[in-house]
Amino acid sequence: MSALAIGDAIPPAKLIDADGATIDLKGLKGAPLVVYFYPKADTPGCTVEAQDFTRLAPEFAHLGAHVVAVSRDAPAKLCKFRDKYGLIVRLASDEDGSVCEAFGTWVEKQNYGRTYMGIERSTFLFGADGKLAKLWRKVRVKGHAEAVLETAKAL
Repeated sequence: MSALAIGDAIPPAKLIDADGATIDLKGLKGAPLVVYFYPKADTPGCTVEAQDFTRLAPEFAHLGAHVVAVSRDAPAKLCKFRDKYGLIVRLASDEDGSVCEAFGTWVEKQNYGRTYMGIERSTFLFGADGKLAKLWRKVRVKGHAEAVLETAKAL
């Protein structure tokens, strides 16, 4: 599990987005920051979650908030995922898993009696001060993006 607790600073983390540009999470300090982790691009739950955050993107933008969606998929796969569904949420690649490790989202999972390592669907909301304001673990997709937006509005 994450060593991150409410009040902790954004961990130093650099990611590559779907277009190959570098995202420095600490560099996004100064505005609210949503970092959500999802298991795999272009799968049912992950697609719905990305579509929900995309649908609410104008409202996050109105708050000045950045939204970064992180998986271990390669940038080329993220580009295809984005284009296939018209996503505008910023998709980021953590191919080596270092950011997942830093956030504590790379965990042991079980499915149909099989144990394996994978990304735990999780969301982290940082305030403009760069401090963790709220975190969600083992996220259920339905209504989640809306809950994050409502919490961000209260910051």
